[in-house]
Formats: sequence, structure tokens, C-alpha cells
Amino acid sequence: MRHLLPKMIFIASFFILTGCKKNEKAEALKTENVKNSIEYASGLSIVKYDDYSVVTVSNPWPNANKDFKYILKEKDGKVPDSLKNYTTIQVPLESVVVTSTTNIPFLEMLEVENKLVGFPHTDYISSEKTRALIDKGSVKNVGQNEKLNIEQLIELSPDLIVTFGVDNNNPMLDNLKKSGLNVLIQGDWMEQSPLGKAEWIKLYGALFGKEEQAKELFDKIVQSYNQARKMVADKPATSKVLYGSMYEDVWYVAKGNSWVAEFMKDAKSNYLWSDLKGSGSEGLSFEKVLDKAKDANIWIASGSFKSLEELQKANPHYGEFDAFKNKSVYSFEGKLGATGGTVYYELAPSRPDLVLKDYIKIFHPDLLSGYEFTFASKLN
Repeated sequence: MRHLLPKMIFIASFFILTGCKKNEKAEALKTENVKNSIEYASGLSIVKYDDYSVVTVSNPWPNANKDFKYILKEKDGKVPDSLKNYTTIQVPLESVVVTSTTNIPFLEMLEVENKLVGFPHTDYISSEKTRALIDKGSVKNVGQNEKLNIEQLIELSPDLIVTFGVDNNNPMLDNLKKSGLNVLIQGDWMEQSPLGKAEWIKLYGALFGKEEQAKELFDKIVQSYNQARKMVADKPATSKVLYGSMYEDVWYVAKGNSWVAEFMKDAKSNYLWSDLKGSGSEGLSFEKVLDKAKDANIWIASGSFKSLEELQKANPHYGEFDAFKNKSVYSFEGKLGATGGTVYYELAPSRPDLVLKDYIKIFHPDLLSGYEFTFASKLN
């Protein structure tokens, strides 16, 4: 028997090694088969495994010096040791605090708005459905974005706080983490692609165990957006468009690769600053804008103006533009919720198809017969 022992050890070792190799091969195959479920958003990645998902948020603010990785762990799920240094979030969430009104439509579309327990400055929220929860006391006002009420948040003890940063110096985020609160940084506001911004609904699908529902909702938005874009594909860009308005002594126009400019391009218009490289906005003098856009036939004004009279009171020189003289001035920011929140700021990022249809109705009024604006208003 003793002389058989080395052989038995060899055989056992052989099966253990080959078994390990098979398991390693299976694990490698499994890893190869999983893929990022995000198609349009540049700052979000979601890779789903059997027991957990890996969420990566990149470029959450201008010149961000690092990415943020989160592990969404399902009940009784096992997370590899190699990932345990990252923030682990138990999903599906039972309670959440969000800090941007753009998150509210995602919660409502996925029918999980009743999981919202806190929001900073609740007056900014326009949705009637979530306002009813606020009025009932289910959603608490937790301060301001830059100065959240940490004591109140500790008392609420949400499963997760979804917030955002504006630069690499975020003391509030550090304070939240030091208080033992789970925090996830969201960067949807940095997306410049209309569909990329809307695709962040998939993050909420992953957080609330509603991945399939989020995908179905987003796919419908993509289909609706592409149908609208196809409608004007062969139309000439005849509308000469001025955008923006004065803020103090500066006129801010949208750059050519910005979220706003993407809509105007897809709606087939001749936006006068479409060749201005970059995203975000560019500050110009009134004289420069007047020189380039005096004869523009359509003006998309920034600001919550309700009438041409109100617009001219803000700056009497606005009357020098042909678009003003011809009463072809539109605003996307004039519709407000019951407590003063701007509907466009809240809903537009999650429904780019409706924004695009509004632009098409402005630039090509012969199309979309019977369509009523969702966000835009013509100033009287």
C-alpha cells in the first residue's frame, strides 16, 4: 500500500490541477462573454456578472483626475477578493437620496420613486408625482448640494446617496464618506450626446434590480429619437439660428459639440456657432454676437423668459435682432413646476426624443402636424 501512495498523490494532484485549469478556463470564458451594457454614454460602464455588477464612472467632472468604480452586490452574492477594495453597494436598493433633478425622471420611469427619501432643496423638483411624495413628507429636504445636512442624512440612513462633483476638490463628498454613508458619484451632466445622457437610466436599472426594464425604456427612446431624426434627414438646414442671451456683460453661446448643438444639428438647422470646437459654452461680447447673428431668422433664448416684452426689459438691445423683430424667439426654460423648478432642466436629459421633436417643430413647422411642444414656448 505504501508503494501506491506516491502514485495516488500524483493522480490526485493531476485531477486537482486539471480541475483548476478547467475552472480557470471557464472563468476566463465567462469573463470574455460579459460585456459593457452601455452603448452611447461615454462616462459610464456597467458589466454584469452572476452575483454582482461592476459600475465605472469616468470623467464625472471637467479634468477629473480619476475614475470611480463601484461593485453592486446582489443578495447572498459573492464578490472576488480583487474587487473588495472598491465601494460595495447592496442591491436592489430599498432607499436612496439623489441630488439632481435629472435623476427624478429615471426613478419615476422605473416606478421606484417611492424609494426616494431625501433631496436637497426639494422646491427644485417639478414632477407632480414626486411633489406629492414631498408634500406627504416621504421625501425630506436635506439641505443644499454644496452643504448637505449630514446629521439628517445619517438619521435617514439611505442605502445610497447619488451625487455629483464639479472639480477635483469635493470636501462634501469626503465628509459624507467619513460619516459612513454610501456615496456614488454620477457624471450624467458631463455627457454631450443626447442619447448618451439619457442612457444613465441603466445605472438606476442596475441599482434597483430593473436592468431589463431600463433597457426597454431606453431602447424606446432611441427608436423615437432616430425616427424623429430620420424625418428631417433629407430636409435642407434653412433656419439660421441664434442661441443664448446675455448674462451680466457676457453672451454665452453653445459650442459646436455641446448637448444643445447636437440637437440643433440633428434637427437640421444652420446653427451659427456649429463650427465652434468643444463642448459647453463660449462667452462673447454683445457686439460680436450682433455682428454674426443680426439677420438670424430664429432665436433660441436661454433663460425663463415668458414674453418678448420681458426679454427686451432684460436688455433693450435685443430688439436689434431680426428674429426679435419678426417674433421668432423661443425659450425651452419657461415652463415651471408648482414650486418654481424648471421642467426642462429636470425632464429633458432623460427624454431627448421630445427635445428633438420640439426643435424640429421650430425649424420645420410643416412637419409633426398636430404636435404640441413639450418644453419649448414661442415668446409672444
